[in-house]
Amino acid sequence: MRSIDLSAMTWRKSSHSNPDGGACVEVCDDFGSVVPVRDSKDPRSPVLVFPAGGWSAFVTAVKDCQLPC
Repeated sequence: MRSIDLSAMTWRKSSHSNPDGGACVEVCDDFGSVVPVRDSKDPRSPVLVFPAGGWSAFVTAVKDCQLPC
């Protein structure tokens, strides 16, 4: 797997994140084939990188309430 430089990327917080600072997820839309995801409360924590298709399927499943609680 090749390395991805995320140092100058623009991160976007989820519109469903808690406004009080809890349960916040940020994504970076600057890549076509992968979606980097991080915890906005700890920007120095490890970044998870998902294939764009997998991330899209996950987001759709969450929006459609297809995941077990």
